[in-house]
Amino acid sequence: MSSERETPRPPWTASSKCSATLNAKKFFLMLRYSCGPTVYDQAHLGHACSYVRFDIIRRIMTRFFGIEVIKVMGITDIDDKIIKKANEMNVSPIALARFYEEDFKQDMAALKVLPPTVYMRVTDNIPQIISFIKKIIANGQAYATSQGNVYFDVKSWGKRYGVLTAINPDTQDEARKYCYSAVFGKQLDIHTGGIDLAFPHHENEIAQCEVYHQCEQWGNYFLHSGHLHVKGSQEKMSKSLKNYITIKDFLKKFSSDQFRMFCLRGRYSSGVEFSDKSMDDAKNLLQAISSFITDANAYIKGQLVCDPVREDILWEKLANTKVTVKAAFADDFDTSRAVAAIMDLIHHGNRQLKAVTKDAGSPRSSVVYGSIISYVEGFFNALGMSFGERQVPLAGDNSAVLSNVLDELVRFRMKVRHYALALPEAADAVTMEGTAGAKQEQKEKRKQLMQERKPLLEACDSLREDLAAFGIHIKRSGKKPLRFLL
Repeated sequence: MSSERETPRPPWTASSKCSATLNAKKFFLMLRYSCGPTVYDQAHLGHACSYVRFDIIRRIMTRFFGIEVIKVMGITDIDDKIIKKANEMNVSPIALARFYEEDFKQDMAALKVLPPTVYMRVTDNIPQIISFIKKIIANGQAYATSQGNVYFDVKSWGKRYGVLTAINPDTQDEARKYCYSAVFGKQLDIHTGGIDLAFPHHENEIAQCEVYHQCEQWGNYFLHSGHLHVKGSQEKMSKSLKNYITIKDFLKKFSSDQFRMFCLRGRYSSGVEFSDKSMDDAKNLLQAISSFITDANAYIKGQLVCDPVREDILWEKLANTKVTVKAAFADDFDTSRAVAAIMDLIHHGNRQLKAVTKDAGSPRSSVVYGSIISYVEGFFNALGMSFGERQVPLAGDNSAVLSNVLDELVRFRMKVRHYALALPEAADAVTMEGTAGAKQEQKEKRKQLMQERKPLLEACDSLREDLAAFGIHIKRSGKKPLRFLL
């Protein structure tokens, strides 16, 4: 924030309009508002870049500084774009908006973006918005035209208008067109959005909310994410320029972890160029981390024999890395510096994992490598990524898929058991009725079949026990088929 507005509640000191140094020891709850989508089409990678970056910041605040974040996201579910597209498709604007709102939420879940505490739809807050506008008009700082439009009078706010972007109201008439409702009352800690929203959207939001609440400072910090640029172009990725890639199409080629690493490699406030090369760089980093974890685990298990390890060096490097990471995150959420520190730690760990051709007879330094693995995995897990053998549980729509898979698995097990238990009846055996030899041969035949099918029954029992360990119990219910109970 600028010096004119530097009276924030959070214990942060600002170095620029959009950066801050965080001291979490004195503050444990943050109120945060995020500009959400206008839901009239699929979200694209430019949107994803902003939302993933701010999701990373939210995770840093929560997991590394212990700050509880109450996040509200606005959903614009009625405007001219929505109405226009709804008319073209011959559907209602609300139906169109609900469809693309759900589509957006699914995209965010696929990118592992944590959902907000509360979603705020425009259509759910029309009475509050009208009341908000009426109060500003009554204060003499907005006016209605004969066409029914309402304009905010930026000149009435004097020199206080433009504190975010240093805009002169005398030269920016367009700023009068926007009006927005406050959702956090008289005080908001952090407001996030793309850099293109700084003016006029956020500038007007500040002025109008301060007018409405008659407060000196409504928002303490506005964090703006830089644009995602297409390779070789200074143009941002956007629908209007038709140079965008939808999130769904992107995830057909790359993983959410790869995109998150792509975002981590730069500052959230900086513009970033998207290309196959930049994604390959992110993939290579992930591969280097994964390879280190695999090798270090092999060393711990005795599967990789190495020369004696300098534990003192590794312990010192691990301690220094933790300090560097915390300092980087406290300095305007500098993820690039934090990731660089992690990669440097991995480099030092790899240098000592040099395999030898025979057992040198030296003890393994399992504890230090176990600690490094734990810290590295914990770092990336905290930021929404996964390494090693940990699996991300299915959620959302995928829970239905999991249920169907389990149903099929249980049915398959039932068929195998039925086959294993279905031994031939006496009439199906070799027909030698009336002789003791025939009965004995039939008995031996059944015994042989039972022995041959025993492994199938054992495998079915083993599967039942394994599923029980995950809370899935296969039981009989009267004469009904086997079923699973979660």
